Amino acid sequence: MAVLFAVSLLAVAINLFLGPHNIAAGGITGLSIVFETLFGFDRFVTILVANAIVLVATFIFLGKEIFFNTVIGAAYLPVIIGVVPQYMMVEDPMLSMFVGSTIIAVAASIMYANNASSGGTTVPPLILKKYFGLSTSIGLFISDGAVVILSLIVFSFEAFLYAIFSITLAAITMNFIESGLRKRKMVYIISDKSKEITHDILTKIDRGVTLIPILGAFERTEREMIMVTMDSKNYRDLINIVNEHDEHAFMITDNVTQVHGRGFTYDSGSV
Repeated sequence: MAVLFAVSLLAVAINLFLGPHNIAAGGITGLSIVFETLFGFDRFVTILVANAIVLVATFIFLGKEIFFNTVIGAAYLPVIIGVVPQYMMVEDPMLSMFVGSTIIAVAASIMYANNASSGGTTVPPLILKKYFGLSTSIGLFISDGAVVILSLIVFSFEAFLYAIFSITLAAITMNFIESGLRKRKMVYIISDKSKEITHDILTKIDRGVTLIPILGAFERTEREMIMVTMDSKNYRDLINIVNEHDEHAFMITDNVTQVHGRGFTYDSGSV
């Protein structure tokens, strides 16, 4: 259901926001807009043929699981493209580009989270990520580049610029969705009140704490350093706890986007 919903969002973005302004913002859908103007091909036909080719590549490079997930989106996309009316929802091309690009980013992120795609140029990013470790947002930016350049030949220079802005905005939004919404705080604390601070972290914030033995290089003093990982929403509570016990405590805070284990990627009750 999530994949079908995401593909439906793509159709809305193309037919109601980007297509009416000739913004071919990459992807097989963008290519279909170009071919519709250049050769008179129906969007349905272009997407159907291109997705058939992409499905073969998916089976070869990404395996059966993603292939079957992609089949759903690839088959559904041309159908929903034909169902959603081609209507100019917003007359301002800049606003229309902004809305359409955001919708595409959300849709693509949903599909990637489910190891699926709608076919077309959403598949190459999955291949690039699997074999080269490249972020899907960057991979999508690269794979859409050829389509955007083609739009320069067919449409106006203004439409070309809108297409560039569109894929850039989509890549930024996808990157934020993929990493920004999952950001955690990794905090290291050095204090003479480590016992009291640890107790309050465990009881008031309900976060696990790791105590690391350290040795000060100048005074050669042995201490314990507190290491704790938490959601950003709890960070202010941690600051208050540390200041309550030791205003001169030394703290290092870093933002992390990948945290796996108890309390983060699966339920565990109390941490």
